Amino acid sequence: MLLQIYPVNPNPKEIQKVVSALQEGELVIYPTDTSYAIGCDALNIRAVERICKLKGVNPQKANLSIICADMSTASEYAKINDRAFKLLKRGLPGPFTFILPVNSSLPKLYKHRKTVGIRIPDSAIAIEIVRQLGNPLLTTSVPVLEEEVEYSTDPELIHELWQREVAIVVDGGIGDGSFSTVIDCSEDEFILIRQGKGEIEL
Repeated sequence: MLLQIYPVNPNPKEIQKVVSALQEGELVIYPTDTSYAIGCDALNIRAVERICKLKGVNPQKANLSIICADMSTASEYAKINDRAFKLLKRGLPGPFTFILPVNSSLPKLYKHRKTVGIRIPDSAIAIEIVRQLGNPLLTTSVPVLEEEVEYSTDPELIHELWQREVAIVVDGGIGDGSFSTVIDCSEDEFILIRQGKGEIEL
């Protein structure tokens, strides 16, 4: 299903359709403040495994990232010390993924890894989905086809390509195809892993 949701003041009824699919263990594609992303309920192990299979990664070894509604929720799933908190406060909501030590609230699948990526995108659609779901979203960017970038930015083309794999593609307008800036905050020294759309002084 291709479902249009306006990025400003998204309609709660339309958001609920996405949430219902997620609660049933389905995968959805939705806009963020960077590229379109594939997501599922991060606490649904089978759904997480489906996404990992889709992207050809091992869930025990892959770098997994979750979208949280706010800093308070993020602290339930990741250990955030004072220094990291100050950095996250400056960058979020925004186009950043902060790698942090895993907290015990995440399922066993995540505990094979010591870290988890935390995202709080500046996207009303993504945040409202997470708020209504009540759980974080496992999130991974829609794969970019080198020859045809539009298939990761145009929701109609994304739907054409992925409709058999996901229950819903949310049409929130044309995406910009950028990536989040990734910062590793899991050790004493913070490290810039990938420079993306977000810019911040460490």
